[in-house]
Amino acid sequence: MLSKLSSMGVWGINAYAVEVETHISSGLPSFDIVGLPDASVKESRDRVRSALKNSGFDFPVSRITVNLAPADIKKEGPVYDLPILIGLLLANETIKADISGCIFAGELSLNGQVRPVKGLLSMAVKAKELGYKSIFVPEEIAAQAAVVKGIEVYPVKTAVQLVNHLCGIEQITPIEPLEMDFENNGAYLDFSDVAGQEFAKKALEIAAAGGHNVLLIGAPGSGKSMLAKRLPSILPDMTFEEAIETTSIYSVSGKLSNHTPIITQRPFRSPHHTVSAAALSGGGTTPTPGEISLAHNGVLFLDELPEFSRTSMEVLRQPLEDGVVNISRVSGALTYPCSVIFVAAMNPCPCGYYGHPTKKCICSDKAVAKYLNRISGPMLDRMDLHIEVPSVKFEELTSKEKAESSAQIKKRVNAARKIQQQRYKDYGINCNAKLTTSMLKKFCVLDDEASAFLKNSFDRLGLSGRAYDRILKVSRTIADLDGCENINVSHVAQAIRFRNLEQKYWNNNN
Repeated sequence: MLSKLSSMGVWGINAYAVEVETHISSGLPSFDIVGLPDASVKESRDRVRSALKNSGFDFPVSRITVNLAPADIKKEGPVYDLPILIGLLLANETIKADISGCIFAGELSLNGQVRPVKGLLSMAVKAKELGYKSIFVPEEIAAQAAVVKGIEVYPVKTAVQLVNHLCGIEQITPIEPLEMDFENNGAYLDFSDVAGQEFAKKALEIAAAGGHNVLLIGAPGSGKSMLAKRLPSILPDMTFEEAIETTSIYSVSGKLSNHTPIITQRPFRSPHHTVSAAALSGGGTTPTPGEISLAHNGVLFLDELPEFSRTSMEVLRQPLEDGVVNISRVSGALTYPCSVIFVAAMNPCPCGYYGHPTKKCICSDKAVAKYLNRISGPMLDRMDLHIEVPSVKFEELTSKEKAESSAQIKKRVNAARKIQQQRYKDYGINCNAKLTTSMLKKFCVLDDEASAFLKNSFDRLGLSGRAYDRILKVSRTIADLDGCENINVSHVAQAIRFRNLEQKYWNNNN
């Protein structure tokens, strides 16, 4: 007796169809699972056996073979528990049902309850893409799949409930499609709480409008972390496509809570400086997304940047440039998206007061140089905006004048982003930070005055080719915020002003 039904596997953030074939034949009793199963899949035998018996069904005392096809892809996780159980009941003719066009996925407890699995959103997206009509999933996380319209999502609490549904005894009601709210609704800290720091706020507005990376340098207590944590409040609202992509990453990582089936707010990740390189970029025997991928479509913030290991910092260089992180293991190669705004904060020296107008720095020149040189030149080049954050004056702290709110700043950011989205609609990008070299020549044309000013600054400051490109991108964003089609000399001057800290700190300490 043979049965066939469909399930899903996940590799990276992408799902693929798996056919679960169950054959019951005469011979010595055995229960074998083939098709490159890992240890957790092999353990399904014991979970399924106990779940069947504790749900009131007879376990067939026969030779049982379960094949997970395609057999050349390694199968991982307990997601196949539920389809194996249904396959056994169909092959044993305990139940008879038409399961064509259906997907089954779920882990089983020993008493037959259906538990959550990772990667459900990716499975639902792929199931719809392949033309499946229904998907039976754990009740606790069914809302994850419900955001995918065009496929019926059935929340399953127990194996008995599913069997009753398939036999027509008691139907399971499909879950209603989930409507998403992409408004911030006070989810983030607000810039109105920040006293002073108008220069830094303007720089962060530019960063949000163009998707640029930012380096904040200042003395302890000047407000670097406070500013960085408010950056998400002025970022454009997520699109449906961005929400699906970000949620898929969290889903395969097992980081979605039952109360948050889909991520509609831009993520803000701030790992501690003791984080390993693998935890930042992703890794493991079966590579899982790292912090940079968990921050996809949001902000990755590294506070006290020089305290991170050199390996951890340098592993971010290629992902920041390419917007994806490639991980290769013996089991295969994976690519995770990591399009982020990278924000880093640091002190100018070990004591924190190098160059401070009132407090004396107690560090030697050698100690300052050693501290600053923990940040490599290539990493520094990848920061579009270098912002000095001065200590706040007493008058600013005690001022009763209300600072500009995040909502007000966000209106300008949204206006600039709309200009960029319209401009690049045929080029596959949505912000200035993603401009390629060929696109720069087309969209960042300078007039003679601006070109001469940039050439003079390039020679005087000793800028690299990458720094030149990033100055053009920032100039383009400043022009968009001003509503200007052309980049003029004032836009270039502002962009260079946000990149002159190399001269003050690094070039003076080499």
